[in-house]
Amino acid sequence: MIELHDVYKAFGKREILRGLTLTVPKGLNFVLMGPSGTGKSVTLRHIIGILQPDRGSVRVDGQEVPAMNHHQLMELRKRMGYLFQNGALINWLSVAENVALPLREHGMLPRDEIDDRVHEMLRLVHMDQAAKQFPPDISGGMKLRCGLARALVTKPEYVLYDEPNAGLDPIISREIHELIVDVRDTLHVTGLIVTHSRACATHCADRIGILQDGRLGIEGTVDELVHSDNPLARDFLGEGSD
Repeated sequence: MIELHDVYKAFGKREILRGLTLTVPKGLNFVLMGPSGTGKSVTLRHIIGILQPDRGSVRVDGQEVPAMNHHQLMELRKRMGYLFQNGALINWLSVAENVALPLREHGMLPRDEIDDRVHEMLRLVHMDQAAKQFPPDISGGMKLRCGLARALVTKPEYVLYDEPNAGLDPIISREIHELIVDVRDTLHVTGLIVTHSRACATHCADRIGILQDGRLGIEGTVDELVHSDNPLARDFLGEGSD
């Protein structure tokens, strides 16, 4: 379980998080929405330990992330996958080499087992045929699939998704949404998904939270928020909002 309680974060005089309290139960996909600059990606970076809160608690399975030493953070990150916007691939490495990076960095498996794991994850995201290609030669949707395979290659318990369909057309976006749901259902992975997209939220989420003024303005199931009279919910999840 991921838990943030009364988290504050400012950069200089600019306050981003202002008492954010959020719980992501295990086994669910939680979608976090909100206007630009309200702290969605900042929240992800707190959970992975890249940022530390000015005040408040950030816990993963009861462990306080800001209190972790370097070794403990590395162990935490082995249990977490992170899908960056647009895949964030390294252009001079092949698709397979990009996916293998987390395993090589953590020294988790022998080389032959790394190859097996890489191809297992590429098959999962329907990218096995592209293993020898390089990022400049594949489409945006394929880059995102490769990024997802890399996020999953350590077989994490949690995956953090940062705008997983940014810049993609509706057909490719729908395929990515279906993959995110498949990952939850087949690998039993807990997901925290940051998005502006109504389609992504309504397709992928078990629960949705919408940030407002640096804290959670409203939270509920997809059905509760889609049919809510709350102005914030209507802005992000009403018909025509995507």
